[in-house]
Amino acid sequence: MSSFFIFLTPFIANAFDTKGLQPLSPYGVFSTFSAESLGQNKFGIGIGFEKSGEPNIYRTIFQLSYGLHEKLEFNATIPYVKDSDIDLDGFEDMSFGFKHRLIDEGKYKPAIAYILSVSVPSGKEEFSTDGSIGIGLLITKKVGPFKGHINTLYSNPGRSDLQDEYKLSVGAELAVTRSSEIIAEIVGRKNYFKSKIDLLEWRLGYRIATTENIYTSIGAGFDIKNRTPDYRFMFSISIILPKEKRIIQKIYE
Repeated sequence: MSSFFIFLTPFIANAFDTKGLQPLSPYGVFSTFSAESLGQNKFGIGIGFEKSGEPNIYRTIFQLSYGLHEKLEFNATIPYVKDSDIDLDGFEDMSFGFKHRLIDEGKYKPAIAYILSVSVPSGKEEFSTDGSIGIGLLITKKVGPFKGHINTLYSNPGRSDLQDEYKLSVGAELAVTRSSEIIAEIVGRKNYFKSKIDLLEWRLGYRIATTENIYTSIGAGFDIKNRTPDYRFMFSISIILPKEKRIIQKIYE
């Protein structure tokens, strides 16, 4: 098995796109986290599907989130991937993280949070980094119907033959109706397998609150400058519990 893994390493290094910890909608844009978070004792679950081309990867993403405090949130991401190019499928490492908002958004100042993450070596050997630890800075600011996010993330893998990963992403949300938004993101990343930028991609999509607490997102990503993958299609559904109670004011004449 070890010799098989060594044989596959060049293919994985050139093709594989590790997912890591992901934000649960609507508290982020695709892979860009918002500094906002679930309220205390709120629980979120989500499932996402992704298809990328060149390399040809199918991925299913399971997500959990829980609001420990108004400013502190726990997140978990479990990706399952099938790489058609090398005929492999299996789970990636499970990722867990805590997002803590340090500064609330004000009239002129943005909301600022940090995130601490860890991946446990639980995935298929060919897809695993033997675990990792990471840290990131998250910034969010809303101006009218527009909301912007900036993330800088760093991760150190458990495998000694891999390199540190760096990621910079900028996400945006534009409210078009009371329950729907256009969402966009630009992502640049140097992954564990290369010493140069391997991903430079822009993504565009649409998110709608299909009910008061269920969010559906659909989008597509496209390579900017000869990176991988060439394109990807994304779809996700998330639910936040308990559902917000509407306050109805009765007017008596």
